[in-house]
Amino acid sequence: MKVCSHQAALRSKQFDVDEKARKVATMEGMIVDFESRANSLMCQILQEEERTRIKNCEDFAYSTFAMAARLRRDNLLKSAEDLKIVLYVARRENQNASAELSELSFAPKLARPLGDVSGAVISADRDLA
Repeated sequence: MKVCSHQAALRSKQFDVDEKARKVATMEGMIVDFESRANSLMCQILQEEERTRIKNCEDFAYSTFAMAARLRRDNLLKSAEDLKIVLYVARRENQNASAELSELSFAPKLARPLGDVSGAVISADRDLA
């Protein structure tokens, strides 16, 4: 009975670790995408400023497109920075879950019956090699 509950706990923890790893990968992809879009918008802004020959965004004749693109770029960069904070937390959660999984994986090796001392010693010697 103990073995079944241990295996169920192990599977559950493995699922948890996998889910957190997917979450981290998704966030990393979103950050890269946001930064890439922001760079693309910056190129478009520079082209528009070059085309209109007005680079001062305080100028009343400044391009409406460049102003909107600049605002969107700033919002994307702000979102990327906010997501980096969330990503840091998600990475820590993933590391903690992985550590818990490792502890859970090694638990049966450490909890041997009292009569099986020789197997534990041989197993420990193999682990050290």
